[in-house]
Amino acid sequence: MNTLLARIERELENLSEAERMIGKYIICHPEFVPNMTTKDLSQKTGVSESSVVRFCKSIGIGSFKSFKLELAKHNALSGTSLTDFSILQHKDSPYDLFHRITYTNKSAIESSLASLDRKELERAVQAVSNASKMIFFGVGGSATVAFDAHYKFSKLGYHSVMSHDFHYLLSLIPYLSANDIFLAISMSGKTKDVLELAEFAQKKGATVIALTNLDKSPLYKMADIRLCTPAVEQDFRVGTISSRMTQLNIIDALYLSVFNLVGEKVVEHYHEARDEVMKLRR
Repeated sequence: MNTLLARIERELENLSEAERMIGKYIICHPEFVPNMTTKDLSQKTGVSESSVVRFCKSIGIGSFKSFKLELAKHNALSGTSLTDFSILQHKDSPYDLFHRITYTNKSAIESSLASLDRKELERAVQAVSNASKMIFFGVGGSATVAFDAHYKFSKLGYHSVMSHDFHYLLSLIPYLSANDIFLAISMSGKTKDVLELAEFAQKKGATVIALTNLDKSPLYKMADIRLCTPAVEQDFRVGTISSRMTQLNIIDALYLSVFNLVGEKVVEHYHEARDEVMKLRR
C-alpha cells in the first residue's frame, strides 16, 4: 500500500481548497507527479505554483523536490513485494511473475527521473571524460554494476579497474591523483568496504563519484559527485533486482554521455574490435 497517498487522503479535509485540488490529483495520478515541475502540477490542477509548495509543507514535507522523491519511492515499493520474503505468500505462475517483475523494474527506472540530479550527472560526465584512471567498486549486487561500468569504459579506451579484492584496490589507490575517478557503488551507502576505499581515494585527491541511495546514505554525504538512485527495495531481501536495474540505468546514461564527448576519437578502434569479433564468428 502507498502510505504517502494514504497520508494525503487523510489530510484532505484539513487542507485549503487549492491544496485539496492538488492532493486529489496526486491520489488519482501518482505515477505522473515525480516527473513534473511545480509549474506542470499547477497547470494540471488549476492552482498557483506557490500552492504546490504550500501543499508539500502542509503534509510535512519541506519542498516539492523532496515530495517527488518520497512519492517515487512509495510508487516503486507499493504493491510490489517481489524481493522480500512475502513473495512466498503469492504463488504466481512464472509468466505472471514475469509481468510483475517487468512492471516493478519499469517503475523503479522511472523513479530515477526524480532521484537523479541533472547537474550532478553533468558534473559526473565532465569528470569521467577527463579522467586518467578509473576504479569501480561495489560489493554484493553492486559488484555486478561495477563490472558492467568497468567493461563499458574500458571499451572507450580508459584505464579502468574493477576488482572484488579489497586489499588489491588498497594497493592501487595510492597511485590515484586529481585527474582520477573512484566510482563507489552502494545502494544503502553504508557498506564499510566501499566507504573505506572511497575515503582513501578522496585523501589521495581523486574525485569520488557515488552511485547510491539519497535516503540516509553516508556515502552520499562524503562523495564529491552524487548520482542518486531511488529507494525501491528493503535492506532485507531475497536479492537485488529493481535496485540493480536503477544502478545499471544510470551507468548506461553516464557511459553514453561520455561516448558522445569522446566517441569520434575512439570510433575507429570500435570498428577494429568489431571486425575481429566478426572474424571469430565465421
